[in-house]
Amino acid sequence: MRNKKKFSLILSVVLTAASVLPCYGATTQEKITNAQNEQAQTQSELESVQEQIDELNSKKGQSQAYLTDLNQQLEDLTKEMEQLQKQYSEKQQELEQVQQELEEAKQQQAEQYDAMKERIQYMYENSSNNNYLAMLLTSGDISEFLNRAEYIQQVSSYDRTMLEEYMSTVETVEAKEDQVQQEQEEIRNLQEQSDQKQEAVQEMYAATYQELRTYNEQLDSAMSSQSELVAEINAQQETLNGLIKQAKEEEIAAQKKAEEEAAAKAAAEQAARQQQSAQSSSNTSSQKTDSSDSTDSSSTTVQESEKNENSSSGTYLGKFRVTGYCACSICCGDWAGGTTASGTTPTPGRTVAMGGVPFGTKLMINGQIYTVEDRGTAYGHVDMFFGSHSEALAFGSQYVDVYQVG
Repeated sequence: MRNKKKFSLILSVVLTAASVLPCYGATTQEKITNAQNEQAQTQSELESVQEQIDELNSKKGQSQAYLTDLNQQLEDLTKEMEQLQKQYSEKQQELEQVQQELEEAKQQQAEQYDAMKERIQYMYENSSNNNYLAMLLTSGDISEFLNRAEYIQQVSSYDRTMLEEYMSTVETVEAKEDQVQQEQEEIRNLQEQSDQKQEAVQEMYAATYQELRTYNEQLDSAMSSQSELVAEINAQQETLNGLIKQAKEEEIAAQKKAEEEAAAKAAAEQAARQQQSAQSSSNTSSQKTDSSDSTDSSSTTVQESEKNENSSSGTYLGKFRVTGYCACSICCGDWAGGTTASGTTPTPGRTVAMGGVPFGTKLMINGQIYTVEDRGTAYGHVDMFFGSHSEALAFGSQYVDVYQVG
């Protein structure tokens, strides 16, 4: 009768635990799912910010290149303005020289003209003695006549030649003056065009510089957002690791509870069978009961021995997935060849990576003690450090019992 009551009590405990445990496990799994969804959303925001950063960096690079080109244009225009100013100054000096030559030529022309007027006036005023006709008529013979005629012709020819020469000189100097003034005007026009172009380039330079400042400000804001999102993702990962660890602990507790319940159920069934046997034959029943009690005691001793063995190995964490990694760029990316997240140098046979536990935690895997010195994986997934990538690939992926020791 007492055995029946004991069996009923155990059965009620089993049913109660069976109804409570799935609900508790589902709640933790629900939290894990929600945490994963939040992390995925944050990761999506981070990727969007990173795309924005890449786009801003591209625009910034284009603006910097354009700014460099505009700066080169300004330097070229400055040199061009200096050259034009030099040419203008040279033309101004040339113009002053030409104007001086022109004044001298005009002065010589005026002097020649005055000399001719004086000579003509003198001839008219002294026509009785010095008239050309009188000179010719008073010739003693034909030879003197011809000589005087030739002399008169030479004087007239000289006066005409000198007049034409000075007039030609004046015309040439005036033409040169016009040419220099025209060239100077062209240089002035080029200066104005260059000045206008320089002002336009300076405006574009100022606009581009302002645009570059805007890109820098947007980049600073995006980089700040990126840092905040990375920190948020790390915090979410820590939370997720804690939930996964909790789920593992609940799973282990549920397994242990199920084993205890199964053992209790087996004991209850054994007690019921013993009670039925006792009703048929008291002597035989007594012997069988003693034998059964001895067997139960032996079984209990074996179970306690197994539990003690597990306790001597450390705290059982569960059957975890174990993979391998090394310090190469394939495994570590930008952190290749560096130290671990805890600041130590990764060492084969010692270093493992797992989230959800403090750095320095000792884990027993396949009978060997390892130390958690790195992050990168969630709780329940152990990444084991190897000296080469080929060794990490050869290790592959395994599921083994993991104990926490120390």
